[in-house]
Amino acid sequence: MLVVIALLFDFMNGFHDAANSIATVVSTGVLKPTQAVVFAAFFNFIAIFIFHLSVAATVGKGIVEPGVVNTHVVFGALVGAITWNVVTWWFGIPSSSSHALIGGIVGAVIAKAGAGSLIAGGIWKTVIFIFVSPVLGFLFGSLMMVLVSNIFRNTRPNKVDKWFRRLQLVSAGAYSLGHGGNDAQKTIGIIWMLLIATGYAAQGGESPPTRVIICCYVAIAMGTMFGGWRIVKTMGQKITKLKPVGGFCAETGGALTLFIATAMGIPVSTTHTITGAIVGVGSTHRMSAVRWGVAGNIVWAWIFTIPASAFVAAVAYWISLQIF
Repeated sequence: MLVVIALLFDFMNGFHDAANSIATVVSTGVLKPTQAVVFAAFFNFIAIFIFHLSVAATVGKGIVEPGVVNTHVVFGALVGAITWNVVTWWFGIPSSSSHALIGGIVGAVIAKAGAGSLIAGGIWKTVIFIFVSPVLGFLFGSLMMVLVSNIFRNTRPNKVDKWFRRLQLVSAGAYSLGHGGNDAQKTIGIIWMLLIATGYAAQGGESPPTRVIICCYVAIAMGTMFGGWRIVKTMGQKITKLKPVGGFCAETGGALTLFIATAMGIPVSTTHTITGAIVGVGSTHRMSAVRWGVAGNIVWAWIFTIPASAFVAAVAYWISLQIF
């Protein structure tokens, strides 16, 4: 049952974060929405063949001390993460599914055994990248925009637009690849955590069962297929107006950040990353091109994600003890 709930979270992760992968390519008119979700889902899935399970190992074995996790903790963590995802999706707020899951794990574990049962290194690595990932996205996105602007400064705008409509397919594919590679592994990690807790996997094992890995990548790809349309508009147009060249630079900057984080085994937020990259692209034109009020509301959602999902997870943990 808990594995099914975990896969439901994975599906919702794809559904919720589909906007991160497709908002720019849809908003610039390069792909129609239905084409974009199929395109992104395909790259979400093929990430299974490219990335090592470093992020899954961090989530599964690098956040909580061995022996603390049980089925009640996993239940609380998943309920906390899913609840926050539903609330933020409903209001069209691009929050982080990843940090909702980490917050859920933290809240459920503290409710059971206190903060001393958490592994400080894994928690701090995740928390630090709440700030690092959007900054890297901002830097890479803005640098790409400056570089491209200088290279094509003497080229006719309509010609640039035509080229980057094609190139944006490459950048969107790369970003979707990074999204699948980092985010699917978070669900792999929590299922791995559950299997270790129930004795179906060894604590020192190098990887979870292959069927778990495949199911998680399929689930996130299917979630992306359904898309999170409430958030697409916020990401694609409300923060700043994007043209194909800007979409290309934002997606490339975001993809580079995700590739680096996944290689380091750090569970980062694809939402934070692409938002930082979009803001970086917009700021190269002029600072007023960015709607800082919208960006500010998104940042507040980021700040509240971990504590809010942790609180819900702690309550869900307590309820599960009474019911099961």
